Order: sequence, then structure tokens, then C-alpha cells
Amino acid sequence: MTTNPEKTLTEWCEVSSDETCRLLQTNSQGLSSEEAEKRLMENGPNKLEEKNKKSLLSIFLSQFKDLMIWVLIAAALITAYVSHMENEPPIDTVIIAIVVILNAVLGTAQEYKAETSLEALKKMAAPTARVLRNGSVKIIPAADVVAGDIVLLEAGDSIPADIRILESSSLKVEESALTGESKPVNKYIDPISKPNGRKVALGDQINMAFMGTNVVYGRGSGAVVAVGMKTQIGKIAGELSETKEETTPLQKKLNQISKYISVLVIVIAVAVFAIGILTGQDTLRMFLTAVSLAVAAIPEGMVAVVTIVLALGMSRMAKKGALVRRLPAVETLGSTQVICSDKTGTLTQNKMTVQKMWLFKEISDPNSEELSLMTEAFAECNDSRIDENGKVVGDPTENAFLNYLTDSGLKTADELRNRVRVGEIPFDSERKRSTVAVSKEMRDPTGSHSVRIYVKGTAEGIAERSVSAFKDGQIVPMTDEMRDSILKANEDMAEKALRVLAFAYKDADSAGNVDIDHMEETENGLIFCGLSGMIDPARPEVKETIQICRKAGITPVMITGDHKTTAVAIANDLGLLDDGRIAITGSDLEEMSDSELDQNITKIGVYARVSPEHKVRIVDAWQKRGNIVAMTGDGVNDAPALKRADIGVGMGITGTDVAKGAADMVLTDDNFATIVIAVKEGRGIFDNIHKTVSFLLSSNIGEVIAILTATILGFTLLSPIHILWVNLVTDTFPALSLGVEPPEKDIMERKPRDSKMPILTKRQWANIFSIGLVGAVLTLTAYFAGSQISAQTGTTMAFMTLGLIQLFAALGFQSERSSIFRIHPKEHPYLWAAFFGSAALQVVIVLVPFLRDIFGLTVLTLSEWAIIAVLCFAMLLFIEIKKAYYRHLYRKNLEKEGQTA
Repeated sequence: MTTNPEKTLTEWCEVSSDETCRLLQTNSQGLSSEEAEKRLMENGPNKLEEKNKKSLLSIFLSQFKDLMIWVLIAAALITAYVSHMENEPPIDTVIIAIVVILNAVLGTAQEYKAETSLEALKKMAAPTARVLRNGSVKIIPAADVVAGDIVLLEAGDSIPADIRILESSSLKVEESALTGESKPVNKYIDPISKPNGRKVALGDQINMAFMGTNVVYGRGSGAVVAVGMKTQIGKIAGELSETKEETTPLQKKLNQISKYISVLVIVIAVAVFAIGILTGQDTLRMFLTAVSLAVAAIPEGMVAVVTIVLALGMSRMAKKGALVRRLPAVETLGSTQVICSDKTGTLTQNKMTVQKMWLFKEISDPNSEELSLMTEAFAECNDSRIDENGKVVGDPTENAFLNYLTDSGLKTADELRNRVRVGEIPFDSERKRSTVAVSKEMRDPTGSHSVRIYVKGTAEGIAERSVSAFKDGQIVPMTDEMRDSILKANEDMAEKALRVLAFAYKDADSAGNVDIDHMEETENGLIFCGLSGMIDPARPEVKETIQICRKAGITPVMITGDHKTTAVAIANDLGLLDDGRIAITGSDLEEMSDSELDQNITKIGVYARVSPEHKVRIVDAWQKRGNIVAMTGDGVNDAPALKRADIGVGMGITGTDVAKGAADMVLTDDNFATIVIAVKEGRGIFDNIHKTVSFLLSSNIGEVIAILTATILGFTLLSPIHILWVNLVTDTFPALSLGVEPPEKDIMERKPRDSKMPILTKRQWANIFSIGLVGAVLTLTAYFAGSQISAQTGTTMAFMTLGLIQLFAALGFQSERSSIFRIHPKEHPYLWAAFFGSAALQVVIVLVPFLRDIFGLTVLTLSEWAIIAVLCFAMLLFIEIKKAYYRHLYRKNLEKEGQTA
């Protein structure tokens, strides 16, 4: 292809249509099929490049990056060596290997599922395009569009590439995804001069149409000047692909705990080995004991369980409309303190809706005879259309009128498809009116006039040009008083953030003068037939969601490109400004210094008429105050803010592929309420991870203290197979059940968790150690009670007690504050299943002779079982007493806060 290689995107708008075609070596007939094929081969397909996808093998190998996993692998190798030296089956090694492989397989499956789910969600902006090839219209895949193609455009089409407009008939393009401009942009064909020698800004290139934007009105055609990664959207996508992603708080903190425990494991193992050698015990026996301690100290189920908890949480979120792209991002969601949300489509329904009909009084009945002429004008003076699937396609404002007609039963879809005009004067921004002429023959075959003209525009313009009005079912002369009432009604509706349009009509003998050369003649002498007020209404569920945010200590903020009046009206309807916060515009924001914004950021609840670039500054201001910020976005220019936010939230329906790719989470329903649902799930998931980690650590600390004490005192409490069995059965299953607990009822009445806090606070570590210590004491008590009969009986009682008290501890960990005796069993089926299932597996080891012999245990008497039962209930009682004390402290703190407030 020999097009000018130095011609850039910002220069194409400066050349004429003829020069554009010459440089692209194309014409009004389009390219030949052969030339198009040649260019496709030379320049590649018209699609954005994707990052190299991870293979299953690379995802699998990435599961072994955690240091704790490698410590566990080292323990497996040591136990394998010891088993070989002792000429025993490597049971310990096999069990450890199963845990490690299970963790890797689960992690791989969930990450792969997350990536494939996202791929299914992504859709090409324009899957097909209508182009001229060999002078004929052809529909081709958007990926096959090449530079030089002549693309035909009409309302409802997506722009498949960057295009220089060659023909425009009232063509309007929605470019908010790229430029942030909330209103559709009128497109023209004339070249644009450079402003003072500078490049023409993207938003000012009104003779260009860009990939990823949409035609909402009119029709036209254009020549493709850039495809794929050379388009404007492609360049932004390329820049984003180089952005380094930051490690999430959960990743950092789990790594810290992993490293801490790993070091602790090594220190304890070495200490035990040294103590044994110094006291003259057998070297190989002490080596085996040290390995047993290491295996006991490493909570090998923690990594696997946390991964499973996150994966299951992500799956639940996806079912509720929130697709989380990276598992650890769930924890960040649970810490969210500020949600910055777009208005359109997220807080509102993204559907302009007729709210008020006025004809010298408000009329609510759509079937009223007084509205008959205005509703006819809705249908006729309207460029939106209904496609073959029954969907209304076109400008959102005009779509509202067709939806009103069909929803009210005034018109059928077929009737609206069969509209025929005999003349029209398109809307333009200077006149602020549009006019159509339709034949009256079908309606009034005996009438004196053959054509009816409908005009739609601003209230001021229509009232000024009306000489009569349809009032109380009659046509009466227009008076100054009536014009004043029209303007007053228009003002009242505008103050309520309604977009107001006026309608009028008149009859004529022919449509010959309905054209742009006779506008004044056609659009004067009208009969006024009403005002219509529209708005994109708030989603009904969002108002309650805003209140939930406040109770949860989350600050909701609206950010929109719409006018301040509209934004404030929606904000007031939703209760966003009930707490005394204010609304400002993008201009107000630009006038603020960074220090002024920092001082006022908490007072601002609404940002109106802002550009996507302002979002980054708003995110920065909140983050400087130490807040965790979620930011929504759907456009290409939103991507930097989505990356900068702690949680970037992309829109699955209206969002561009670039925005989805930059986001941590994608909403499949574009609903603000879904974000808050995800936050609740995130809090619940972190709660469950916290319960799981606390339970596992307390259990393993109890094992370490018990074995360490026994080693120092010079006797063998448990063998490695006993420890691994307890870890696998009475640790793993209860831990998994704690990980899938439903969120506690008051979870959205708590303040967001401070992301700077460690996963476990000093008080919580103290709680873990105290429970572990009690567990060790109870286990040793069981041993000493049984050892009065024999060492084997003591080991059997210690083994059973250690396993079962952990199950009772799991019941206590179900909630940090609520008593286990107050929960309804049906609400926690997995916890009770894990409790009884694990207890059965633990008890069966002693009851079944074959298993009892493998584990080196003995039969217990009824009184010995009674001692074990008492010790287990003692553990639960200890935990419940601690929780009662914490509830007392919590209530006292609330009382103090209430008195302070």
C-alpha cells in the first residue's frame, strides 16, 4: 500500500475529502476486493492487540511462587528421606504432596476460569461493518476493514476504525467513550484549520469518527484512515498494556505471614533438634521429631484454603453481576471506603424516559385526547427506528418518545416502522429545531390539506413561532399570556433537571416547500401542541444502596459529564447530598489547588461537567488521605483512572474493551448496587479468610506448643502421621467450611477495615496464641490422663483430643462476637457438615482395628472418651467466654462513641 506513511491521526482532519481519497488511493466506489485483500495481508487485521495469554502450564507454575509452598516441599523431601532411611512407606510425604498439588490445581483452575470468563464478556465494538467494495455494499467482519475502505454509517452503527467523514446527513456520533463528551457530536465534511499552528484537539475533530464510538443520529460515509493499534483507541490501549500492576494488600500481607511463619518454623525445628542432641537423645529420632514439628508448624492448608475461599467468592460475585478479574482484589473490595461512580447507566437506568406531559396543565393519561397531536408528533418527528429485534435504535432522547408510544400502547412497532415522510428539515444546533412533513391522505382523505408538518424544538423557539395552540381539545389563538405560561412550565421542568422539548404542527397543501431553503416559511404559523419533559431516571434500588453505604462507612461520590442541574437533581433523588455535601463542576475543580482539593474533598458529593481526566485527580486526592477508592468507568479515557484507583470497576454493557481490560472488576449489569453487593461479598470473604487463618494458626500453634513441651520433657506425644492426619482432616475441612460462611448480618454496619492494618492485629494474635495454648494444655492433659494406663493410651487420647478440640474451636471461630449457641444450624450447613464429618473421620481411626494398627493407637474405654468430651467442651467454653468479654468491650466502645458524638 502506498498511502502517505507520515500522515497522522491529527492531520487527516486538516485535508479535504478529495485529498483524503487521493492519499488513501480510494474513491467513492470503494476498494476492489483484490486491493482490500492485499492491504489486509500487508497491514494485518483491524483489531486491538491482546497481551500474550498465560498458558495453563505457566499459570500452574505460578502457583509455586509462595515461599511457604517451598518450605512445605522441603518438608516433603525430608520426610521422604527419613522414610527411606527407616525403611517405612512415605505416608507423610504423600500427604504433603497431595496438599501441594491440590493447591496448585485449584489455583490454576480458578485463574484460568477467571481469564476465560473475561474473554467471554469482552465483545468487539463493531463486529461487522458496511463497506463499499467494487462499488457494491458489502457487510464484512470489522476485523477485515482496511485503510481506504469506504464505510457506510447510520444510526445504531458502531464505528469500526478511525474514519475521515466524506458525507454527512445530520450525522451525530456518541464519543463519550473516547473524549468524555456526554452529548452526541455533529459531524461535518469540511477540513479543519490548525488553531494557531497547534494540533487539532481530539474532541474538535468534527470531520473524523473514531473506532469504538457509535452513530446515534443521521447517516453518512467515510474513508478509513487507521485500523487496529494505529487508531486512537489502539494507541491508548498500547500505553495501558505497559502499565505495571501493583500488588494488592492481601497478597502483601499473606506473603508477610508466610515469611514470618516459615522463619519461625525453621527456628523452632532447629531449636528442638539442638535440645534433643544436647540432652543426649538419638540423632535420627530427634531429626524426625524436628521434621514433625516443622510439618505441624506450617499451616499447609492455609494457602490452599485461602485460594479456594477467594475463588468461591469470585464465583458468587460473578453470579450477582460482578466479575472479579484477579482473586486477591476481593480483599481490596472489602476495604473500600470511597466509591466514585458515573451517573449515567450506573446510578441511573441509562434510558431517557418521558416523565411529564404538559399542555397548559400537567396531563398524566397518555390516552388523553388533549395529547393526541403531541403523541403523533412523537412518532413522526423522530429519526429513531425499531430494528428487527424490536429494539429502539437512535438518539436517546428520540428513543424515549418511541418507547413512550409503545409502552403506552399508542403505537405498535410495525406502525412505527412504516412511517413515511414526504419532506424534512434536519435538526441543527443553531435553529434547535427539526421538521418533518407527512401525508394526510391515509388519515383524512376528504380533508382540504394533504400534508401535515410537525416541528420539534426548544420551548422558546416553538412558542415564538406558534400563532395558535391546541387547548382543551380546541385550536385557539396564541396569546402573550399563554406564551408566558409555556416558558414558565419549561423553566419549572428544567429546574427539576428534566430535558424539555416542545411540539407543534400545521397543515399544508403540499410538501414542496419543506426543505432548508424555505425553513422560515415552513416553521412559522404553527399550532402549539405541548411540552414533554424527560430524564434518565435513577435506578430504584440505588437509593437504598446509598443508605447501606453510609451505614457501612463508605462515601459514595457521583462523577458525571452532565450539567450540574441534572446531576444535583439525581443526587437529591438518591440522597447523595443528604449529609450536607455539595456539588461542583469541572471548572470549579480546575480552579482548586491540590491543597484546596485536599481540604474540601470530603465535602464534595457530586462532580458535574467533568472530563475523564479529572477522575485521576479525584482518585489521587482521596488516596492521599489514606482511603481505599473504587472508581467506575466505561470509556477509553477512563482507563487511567481505573488503573489508578484501588479498585477499578469497568462496565460490562456500555464499557469499552480498554476500560474492561484496565479494571479489577467488571459489572455485567452496569449497576451501582452491584458494586455495593460486591463490597459486602468482599467484606464477608475477608472475614472468612480471617476466621480461616486464625483457626489454622491457633490449631497449629497448639500442636507446636504441645509437641515442643513433650520434647523438652523427654517423651513422644505424637508421630508425624498423627500430626498430618489432624492437619488434613480436622484442620482442612473445618477451615474450608469457615471460608464459605455467609456474611454476618451486621457486616454492612461496620466501618471499612483499614487496609494498612495487618491481617491479624496484636489483640488477635494474642487471641490465637491463647486458644493455641489452651489447646496444647488440653492435649497434654489428655496424654497424662491416658499415660497413667499406658503410653499408647496416652498417645491415643492426645491424638483424639487434639483433633476434636480443633473441631470445637472451629465452631467458636464461626464469629468473632456472636455466640455459637445463638446461630441457626440451617444457616451454616457447611460448618456443621465439616464438624460432624471430620469428627467421624477422626473417631473411626480408633474404632476400626485396621486403621488403629496403622496409626499405632489403642482402644479407649467409655470413661476415657468422657474425659476427651469434657476437654473438647472446655475448649468451646473458653472461646465463648472470650467472645462474651469482647462483646462487652464492643458495647462499651459504642457507648463512648455515642457520648462523644
